[in-house]
Amino acid sequence: MKDNKPLALQYIRGVGPKRAEVLASAGLLTAADMLRYYPRSYIDRNTVVTLAELTQTLRRDTLFSNDSPKLSGDFSVKNEITVVARISKIRENSYGGGSRSMMIISLSDESGGSADMIFFQMIHYFRIAFKVGMLVVVSGMPEYEEKFRKVSFHHPEVLKIDEEDEELYKEGKIIPKYKITQAMKNVHLSMRHIRSIVEEVIEQEIPKLRETLPSPILRKLSLPNIREASRMLHFPDSTASVERARFRMKFEELFFFEMMLALRKRGIKVMERGVIIDPKSTRARGLLDALPFELTHAQKRVIWEIATDFQSGKPMNRLLQGDVGSGKTLVALFAMLMAIDAGYQTLLMAPTEILAEQHYHTLKNFLEGSGIEIVQLIGGQKAKMRRDIKEKIALGKAHIIIGTHALFSGNATDASRTVDYHKVGLIVVDEQHRFGVMQRAKLRDLGIRSHVPDATPTLPISPHILVMSATPIPRTLSMTLYGDLDISIIDQMPYGRKPIRTEVIFESKLDTTMEFIRSEVRNGKQAYIVYPLVEKSDKIDLKSAVEHFEHLQHEVFPEFKLGLLHGQMFWYEKDDAMRAFKNKEFQILVATTVVEVGIDIPNATVMLIENAERFGLSQLHQLRGRVGRGGEQSYCFLATKDHFRFLLGKKEQEASERKASIIRLKTMEETTDGFKIAEVDMKLRGPGDVMGTRQSGVPDFEFTDLVRDFEVIEIAKREAFALIDADPHLRKPEHEQTRIEFLRQYAGEKGYFDVA
Repeated sequence: MKDNKPLALQYIRGVGPKRAEVLASAGLLTAADMLRYYPRSYIDRNTVVTLAELTQTLRRDTLFSNDSPKLSGDFSVKNEITVVARISKIRENSYGGGSRSMMIISLSDESGGSADMIFFQMIHYFRIAFKVGMLVVVSGMPEYEEKFRKVSFHHPEVLKIDEEDEELYKEGKIIPKYKITQAMKNVHLSMRHIRSIVEEVIEQEIPKLRETLPSPILRKLSLPNIREASRMLHFPDSTASVERARFRMKFEELFFFEMMLALRKRGIKVMERGVIIDPKSTRARGLLDALPFELTHAQKRVIWEIATDFQSGKPMNRLLQGDVGSGKTLVALFAMLMAIDAGYQTLLMAPTEILAEQHYHTLKNFLEGSGIEIVQLIGGQKAKMRRDIKEKIALGKAHIIIGTHALFSGNATDASRTVDYHKVGLIVVDEQHRFGVMQRAKLRDLGIRSHVPDATPTLPISPHILVMSATPIPRTLSMTLYGDLDISIIDQMPYGRKPIRTEVIFESKLDTTMEFIRSEVRNGKQAYIVYPLVEKSDKIDLKSAVEHFEHLQHEVFPEFKLGLLHGQMFWYEKDDAMRAFKNKEFQILVATTVVEVGIDIPNATVMLIENAERFGLSQLHQLRGRVGRGGEQSYCFLATKDHFRFLLGKKEQEASERKASIIRLKTMEETTDGFKIAEVDMKLRGPGDVMGTRQSGVPDFEFTDLVRDFEVIEIAKREAFALIDADPHLRKPEHEQTRIEFLRQYAGEKGYFDVA
């Protein structure tokens, strides 16, 4: 029993009480914790970039040109770079009238290249920590400063290579690079010390590791077992062994997550019956024949996928992805008509009243004269109107119910009351990422309750679910985030649509853009001018819609009528403004990002977005999608400040923000492909920020990169779903450790193992 007691780090050689306290603050309490403190990267003499190579690459890839207002150079998203170099010079300069200091540490290496590290903080620490002649590992986002013809790192991470490690480096050995916090540095814990601690515990702790992956999968994929992988990661003998071990670790964390999704998907399929809907719909055929245009191949493919789900007897749970204007709503309408002809009610939930109103009018236009009753449920309705609508719904007289959160809750003064539906067969959720999982589940439960129970107890009847997103999601992320959903993609735009011409312009050229807008409007077209703020702010130097509306109306476009739309208006005021714009009562709409969703104006051909550098990629793409809705050539101008032509900056944070901003603008200029835009957005911001994955249940993976690890994600998904199909309860003896580990990670999913 004594051998099984966790070994506290304090008693390991080279640690002691003070270092143990610091390690504990990083979550490292025992020898077992230390074994799982894997290196985050490696220093490999054979693969590390030299300063000469880095300088050459950055000069070629410079994103800015001082000579031209146009952005120039090869375009790419930069990643953190690691170099190994020797300190050749250390100097301090004063700035800010002599009241502040900056430290410049010059680097050189055997390639003959050079670079500078620049620090504005912790100057005293660097004076003590670094000396000329030291070999250091530098990791950060390098910049090429054309003015000085030199590479610089602003506040990079710097680690000294100990003399012992320097010899290993010269010999070509691979040196593991552990995360070292400032607190660790303060008690003189270096990479070498961390590695020494691991060396002390590894032989004792590795035999205790239990394999969690099924042996057939290990053999099939030629994966190292957990003990081999752990040893490879801490003490690699080659780059290939590191890659094998990291692949195994990526696969493992993805495998258990995909198992959870597979269990969720199977639980819905097994515990509930799906509504049987015959896809041979008279109304759907009538709509198809009446359309003045032909459906795209992508739309036809998705309709066929939905029709197949309708006949399966299992509840459909499908994600429909497609760019703004790709025709998702029309696909959803065909599905609704199939359900209505089969005798079922259908629901369409939108995140805002504006978008709900848009859907209401769109569907009314398509179904005019069909006899189908379409009603709206939104928060601002009068009490009597709401009662009448709810009565129609309860009696089954309403075929399509369109609304917001009001679909599953009462009005603003009585949120406890719900709506009584009548045999709900299909629920469509638009802009699904704006709703929480619990909100969708609540609406689904109301759909289940709308069916009268069978005479004999049996599985409940569940409506089919179609969730739609106009925010393209990189395939790797959608496979991970929505692994429990079937995914359909509309990857074609309607025939006759022309790509929107997009151009980055600088403020000094705004007059030219205004003249272009004037010429388009004189030719009978309409335009949007979008601002980041509603009203002027003393704290943020950004343009506002209200402030510029008067200026544009009276000084710039006095011959035209302008409208104003922003988020602080009442819902009926927004509705009036949009309706007036659609009816061509004014030619130019001055707005905030409230136009991101909900307005479909085929006559609008120009959009100018002011302070475009302040918007995210996804938001810029959504805004641009408001034009180009008809067959006419459309244009989007992204206006930004003149100084965004230049890369040079005073502070690293400012430089990074400007660089990310200009990459966003350049991406918009170069492509209209929403999925490519989503890839760049995720590289810049990370998947957690792009999709709110931390809030939606995707863990912070230690090894997996959701941008680049598509192959591993695909394999893990395939193997996890196959395992759950073959042994849904993980009752086979060879799956015992897999079950234990799964329940350790996903204790809340335990109920799925009890499905009969």
